Amino acid sequence: MSEELWQIIAIAGLTAITIVTRAFFMIPERELPMPDWLKRGLKYAPLAALTAVIAPEVLMSQGQLISTLADARLPAVLCATVYYFKRRGILGTIIAGMAVYLPLHIGLGW
Repeated sequence: MSEELWQIIAIAGLTAITIVTRAFFMIPERELPMPDWLKRGLKYAPLAALTAVIAPEVLMSQGQLISTLADARLPAVLCATVYYFKRRGILGTIIAGMAVYLPLHIGLGW
């Protein structure tokens, strides 16, 4: 088979897989029964996923734990966390963290 045919087959297969996985919960006509423990656990899935993505970005550099407190990410995270717990606003949290991070990272080279 030619290379172009393999590319078309790969694209069609990936398209089918994407459609099926994204529409999986819309295919059944009625709600799928789930145990209560699973429903409770699924409430925490977005927080766990977000933590799994953000924690290594904040605590690691080039695959190693950061070894100095002179890292702009630490004060930025601290400031953003304090802001969030006081005001509970996501946009303000991002702005507060970046307002601390950028001057330290760009200005001081942390």
